[in-house]
Amino acid sequence: DHLRFLTKFVYLLRLNRIDRSSLKPGDHIYSWRTAYIYAHHGVYVGDDRVIHFTRRGQEVGTGTVLDFILVSSGPSRNHTHCPTCVPPNEGHGVVSSCLNCFLAGGVLYRFEYSVNAAHFLAKSRGGTCTLAVSDPNDIVVHRAKHLLQNGFGCYDVFKNNCEDFAIYCKTGLLVLEGRTMGQSGQAVSIIGGPIAAVLSTPMRFVTTNVYGMAATAVGVYCASRYATDIGMRADVAKVEVEDLTRRLSVGLFQVIEPSPLAAIALPTTS
Repeated sequence: DHLRFLTKFVYLLRLNRIDRSSLKPGDHIYSWRTAYIYAHHGVYVGDDRVIHFTRRGQEVGTGTVLDFILVSSGPSRNHTHCPTCVPPNEGHGVVSSCLNCFLAGGVLYRFEYSVNAAHFLAKSRGGTCTLAVSDPNDIVVHRAKHLLQNGFGCYDVFKNNCEDFAIYCKTGLLVLEGRTMGQSGQAVSIIGGPIAAVLSTPMRFVTTNVYGMAATAVGVYCASRYATDIGMRADVAKVEVEDLTRRLSVGLFQVIEPSPLAAIALPTTS
């Protein structure tokens, strides 16, 4: 059973794998880091360039002890600056890198858009596809380049991360202000797994079968992923990139950067 599960997991991870020769400007791409703990996302804009969102040049950042786990799981990096890459702007975390530096030795994958419900639910891991429809590639590239110059707000691993950035560039959709979760599928996966386990716990009073409990947890997890996908949510709006950066500049859209001493907490609803 364990071998069958592992084989299926590896197979699903390989589904979105692509060759560099098939890349097109406007593609949302990503690469898994060590042990598949997280993936880093960006938008390919042509000429071997990828625009992506970081926290002060770092791929991840929560402002908590979780950073140690995530960063230590990432690839080892050459500290010599690549002459073809644009150094991170001190004012914001949107950067332009060559494809090699973006991949950091990892494998290239393409994020899927307009997938059907069956395909979406078949993916055991979030952050690989969405039900949402992508805009034309020239618009996607325009958004990415505009945000490279103007920023995408403060980085937040759960509310405003690299996947949120790439999904916005592809769709123009943003979760409305006051959000408890951004549009990132892998953030939902990180939180959704524990929540699914907690919510399925009451089933122990109905069945003591461990397989039944596991099936219930998986069902709750899949339902949470489906309901929070950017293509299904009701709390989203289409925002033009020029309007977004104007609103960010005057504080109408704002993501609060976490305090370095902040504790990790699950989002709450009122």
